[in-house]
Amino acid sequence: MPRLLILLTLPPDVTTQYRARLSKLFPDVTIDIAASREAAEAALPNADMLITFGQMMKNLKLGLEGAKNLKWVQALGTGLDGITDQPALSPSVTVTSLHGVHGAPVSEAAMAGMLALSRDIPQFVRNQDKQHWGRWPAKLLHEKTVGILGIGVIAEALAPKCKAFGMNVLGITSAKRPLPNFDGVHGIDELHAVLPRLDYLVLLTPYSAATHHMIDAKVFAAMKPTAFLINVARGGVVDEEAMVAALRDKTIAGAALDVFEHEPLPKDHPLWSFPSVIITTHQGGFCDVYIDLAMPILEHNTRCFLGGDLGKMMNVARAAG
Repeated sequence: MPRLLILLTLPPDVTTQYRARLSKLFPDVTIDIAASREAAEAALPNADMLITFGQMMKNLKLGLEGAKNLKWVQALGTGLDGITDQPALSPSVTVTSLHGVHGAPVSEAAMAGMLALSRDIPQFVRNQDKQHWGRWPAKLLHEKTVGILGIGVIAEALAPKCKAFGMNVLGITSAKRPLPNFDGVHGIDELHAVLPRLDYLVLLTPYSAATHHMIDAKVFAAMKPTAFLINVARGGVVDEEAMVAALRDKTIAGAALDVFEHEPLPKDHPLWSFPSVIITTHQGGFCDVYIDLAMPILEHNTRCFLGGDLGKMMNVARAAG
């Protein structure tokens, strides 16, 4: 009997929904659930299939050395760091992702970050806690310029939302091409030339060796002192030491950060202390209908795997060799 391991460090009611829906569709599959490194290490040797987030693998410092029967990993996100960079990942393992489902949730998270920073919503919340009546002029998104670094499904969902607010939208990408809802598209090599024009820089680029710490001290120095950074990509894309220095020295006005190099963000990290920083807990794509967005791909890929039809799987990021 095929065995599936669902490794999720999410609230139990969310995790059990995945098992319940998949069990109904595939009653002949034994489904185990793990929410800790210890439980995962105990279950992995028997698993033929694994459903998880790469970031959770990284957070748990979980390796695949014991996964001797594993033949397929389905990532529950788009990013595959934490999975495909595992030294013990066998060449015989197929890896698939949920590419394509994050347009709505992550683009809304980016908009929420821009709106909250422009109106300083965190200060209103702090004042509410003190019953203090404070007022200040809000910064408008209208007629401001947003730069979106990394153009894919999420950026294409974000751009029209920005246009609806009357923003000027610029894209920065490795594959330069004209796109609807963008007022201009620039190559990665033009990033530093574009930065002085931006009021908001939204990071959507995947994490890789090429993008590691690409947002560094030179990038912050080129930004307007009134500009904001929105990171809903991966923590490793940003040099956090350089970002802390930029915030401390008011080289930039603030940041909305959903992702970090080390998660959970350590309690003693200086980013917690900046009133101009909004910290969310890798929530960009996590929404009330995420499982509904995920299930069509999970069902299709599971049917393909069980039927030995791996070539017809959706979002194959790494085919078995």
